Amino acid sequence: MSNMVGTMDEGRIIEYFKNKTVLITGSTGFLGKILVEKILRVQPDVRKIYLPVRAVDSATAKQRMQTEVIGKELFGLLKEQHGKGFESFIDAKVVPLAADMMHHNLGLEDSTLREITQDLNIIVNGAATTNFYERYDVSLDVNVMGVKYLCQLAKKCAKLEVFLHVSTAYVCGEKQGVVKERAFRVGETLREGTQLDIEEEVRLVAEQKQRLEEAGDVKAERKAMKELGLERARHFGWPNTYVFSKAMGEMMLQEQLVGRGSGIAVVIARPSIITSVHRDPLPGWIEGTRTIDAIIIGYAKQSLSCFLADLDLIMDVVPGDLVVNAMMAAMAAAAEPELTVYHVTSSVRNPAAYAVLYRTGFRYFTENPRVGKDGRVVRTREMHFFRSIASFRAFMAVAYALPLQLLRLLSLLCFGLLFARRYAELSRKYAFVMHLVDLYGPFALFKACFDDLNMDTLRSSFSMASSSRLFHMDPKAIDWDDYFYRIHIPGVIKYVLKK
Repeated sequence: MSNMVGTMDEGRIIEYFKNKTVLITGSTGFLGKILVEKILRVQPDVRKIYLPVRAVDSATAKQRMQTEVIGKELFGLLKEQHGKGFESFIDAKVVPLAADMMHHNLGLEDSTLREITQDLNIIVNGAATTNFYERYDVSLDVNVMGVKYLCQLAKKCAKLEVFLHVSTAYVCGEKQGVVKERAFRVGETLREGTQLDIEEEVRLVAEQKQRLEEAGDVKAERKAMKELGLERARHFGWPNTYVFSKAMGEMMLQEQLVGRGSGIAVVIARPSIITSVHRDPLPGWIEGTRTIDAIIIGYAKQSLSCFLADLDLIMDVVPGDLVVNAMMAAMAAAAEPELTVYHVTSSVRNPAAYAVLYRTGFRYFTENPRVGKDGRVVRTREMHFFRSIASFRAFMAVAYALPLQLLRLLSLLCFGLLFARRYAELSRKYAFVMHLVDLYGPFALFKACFDDLNMDTLRSSFSMASSSRLFHMDPKAIDWDDYFYRIHIPGVIKYVLKK
């Protein structure tokens, strides 16, 4: 942590972004929007914020930015601040770019590229595909090669000071114990006796994809690419394609910027499970279904009666605004050309068990019951949790698999519409639960905690109180029961379920 000089306060972070030119990838994502809004609100004198978005031309890029970023409820406070001058402020500060992360120089035109490379001070790479079982070719293109192309662009920027890369704390795989804030070595794996060669993985995908494309079966190609990603991830010791490709992205960053002495300060931010905004600017605001929210939604709809989870284990969660505040502080603190990894996590500083999520969810839906399609109140039922995969599978076999076989047989023998409907309903529930467990089960049984010494040193370097509203980044200040009951669960209902 030698890159931190003295103590900081909110003013130093705000001042850091004054007259800075920033490029933010992934701005249409949940975290990207929070970051764009925060910089614009706290430092209106930021020089420019470039937002590369996938688009065919500049007009389409601007439309996407207006619809998917600036037009969101999250920007309400910023709109209030600027009133009628809001649109002119955005036009002066925000530059949407028709770009593609999967191409050299982001596919930008030469004139645009020259302008950017002359002016850029900060690059934030938040672009990623977060699908746990994404196609392997897509994961490699976005989460790995996208990092390579952005690093190559960074090396062309004469004034670049810091490159911040958003990763995930779960690049550690299913490790137990304490996970350190340590960068991956190039080629490192989680399975003893294996060595990872990213170029070889790219060649493997290209060869298999060519064979599949020649066969002409699009559905088969999609399935094969997903299975290949999972197979390669597990071969090297990672549980799914997402965390595997994010680990490779970190290695690519090491190889391109750190290992070759670029002279740029490099920061890797590794948040854990990101949840809704805690305080600033819009408590409860969230987009998309985050990891634990699929469970909340299933519980809200009463389509989830059991799950694979140990309620005594720690669910490492961190609200989105805390993540962005930590990112901004880390950029302001990055004064030397070295690599620093920050775990933006809560499991060490203020651990919350899965039991917190369950009891606040049960309380919320008991006090605020859902109404079914028939207009009747849906009674909130208790859920059953299983602490091992073996006990969960045994239950599912008895409660779902056997009844499904019986219903299928009865519907065939009796030609009964009633049996067929019951079979279809039970089959949907069974598929829903098994899908959730397949995706999120490993996280629910995760037995490690994330050391956050670097992050704690960053927090401690601030002379302001940890309860500061503007750059609140200390999970210790959060009452998890209050947050989930009063902020997060209502946020999921309002912004995800649109109720």
